[in-house]
Amino acid sequence: MTQRIAIITGGSRGLGKNAALKLAERGIGVLLTYQRRREDADAVVHEIEQKGGKAAALALNVADSASFPVFAEQVRAQLQQTWQRDRFDYLINNAGVGIYAPFSEFSEAQFDELVNIHFKGPFFLTQQLLPLINDGGRILNVSSGLTRFALPGYSAYASMKGAMEVLTRYQAKELGSRKIAVNIIAPGAIETDFGGGQVRDNDELNRFIASQTALGRVGLPDDIGAAMAAIVSDELGWANAQRIEVSGGMFL
Repeated sequence: MTQRIAIITGGSRGLGKNAALKLAERGIGVLLTYQRRREDADAVVHEIEQKGGKAAALALNVADSASFPVFAEQVRAQLQQTWQRDRFDYLINNAGVGIYAPFSEFSEAQFDELVNIHFKGPFFLTQQLLPLINDGGRILNVSSGLTRFALPGYSAYASMKGAMEVLTRYQAKELGSRKIAVNIIAPGAIETDFGGGQVRDNDELNRFIASQTALGRVGLPDDIGAAMAAIVSDELGWANAQRIEVSGGMFL
């Protein structure tokens, strides 16, 4: 069978890096994007290649939708160079940032940054890459447990993720004629450097989240990377338009 290929935005660190490694373990080729730290992206590519996989990295600022046509051409060229292919199979819209501030103090500049990265970016990047996605492929968007439960300080971030959940259903409906399944994963609190690493580095916060999680601990990157790889797999090919929360049972 022809090797499947996945594009992961923000694949040089955090959950994106973990997903890249988990996909590679399944024999899937990985084209990951990074914004600034090329050395981090190269390290992920090297790790995958050392284990016998194929991978490549491209620079992308998901907040800059004007750059997407050029990026799509770079993707086309990279697919040819690395895999001798014209199309790919899986798109994981993972890149993101966390901005924490009370609703009463949230600035318009902060709001616009989150819109561009978490909603406008994935909306138009997916649109731009549609001609390169194989029929029968998969798209996986990324939400957050914060769309189900509310914690002060995340009003804008969670709102963008809520918009992505609605968009996921529309994408599934409109891309169904091409047999492209679209789902969205909603991680709970995970020990990464996301949002300044609060969940990982603040012991008090970590213990509180663990106490409010049915499985009794905070999530780890492996929990989410493995889930991303599973959701885009053929085994879950009949799952479509679904919000899949992977939180260990937070705030039940």
